[in-house]
Amino acid sequence: MNTDLPTGPLEAALRARRDGGGKCLVPYLTGGLGGDWVETIRAVAAAGADVVEVGIPFSDPVMDGPTIQAANELALAAGATPTSILDSLRGADVGVPLAVMTYYNIAYRMGLERFADALVEAGVSGCILPDLPLEEADPWLEVAAAAGVEAILLAAPTAPDERLPRICERTRGFVYGVGLLGVTGVRAELAASAIQIATRLKAVTDVPVLIGVGVGTPTQAVEASGHGDGVVVGSAVVQRMVDGAGPEGVAALVADFRSALDAS
Repeated sequence: MNTDLPTGPLEAALRARRDGGGKCLVPYLTGGLGGDWVETIRAVAAAGADVVEVGIPFSDPVMDGPTIQAANELALAAGATPTSILDSLRGADVGVPLAVMTYYNIAYRMGLERFADALVEAGVSGCILPDLPLEEADPWLEVAAAAGVEAILLAAPTAPDERLPRICERTRGFVYGVGLLGVTGVRAELAASAIQIATRLKAVTDVPVLIGVGVGTPTQAVEASGHGDGVVVGSAVVQRMVDGAGPEGVAALVADFRSALDAS
């Protein structure tokens, strides 16, 4: 953990849930998907999300599977841009901290300082850039820290033991344990690698450990969070958005995850 940096609102929210004996829940929603996506954020926050992760669509989302790729394409076709999404979030006051997930090309093309400042102005606390490796992350991590953005790093299940503490020392907000090798998407069962990476991360850090990728059902969320501090749920939530379930329908799914985690 970066002890010289203050704990941001995103990490504080996750620690509060964990320290209260609960499990953290971070749903992912595609920004710009449908005219009611900001209302959907408010609805899932009210349904028990600790943090909401907002995807900024990108044309080549290398980490994402068919569901989120389709959502990206729909949002882009409707005219969504990084600027329009952040403009929509500005002043939205959804009730929980927000993180954005996008790809490094967007931050790089905008300029790292301008990108970080735009996040802060939009009221966004954290940022995940999954295609930015630790070895090349210093410029972004420095800019993010200076701006007050919690830069969230990922830990792959293939990471050697000596790499995990280095990731955990640099991450802010939480450490994102990648549950399996492959792209995002709902699977029939939780991969064994999800439990393994959660266990390995918990052994080396006090930063909240959340598992994402391949966590698609409340049962899988309970299983994964039993070895870490909580979960990120993406494709299952986004599928509801793509299906036109509306804020209430998406929130109902998030409430199911919240109930399962609270009962575990």
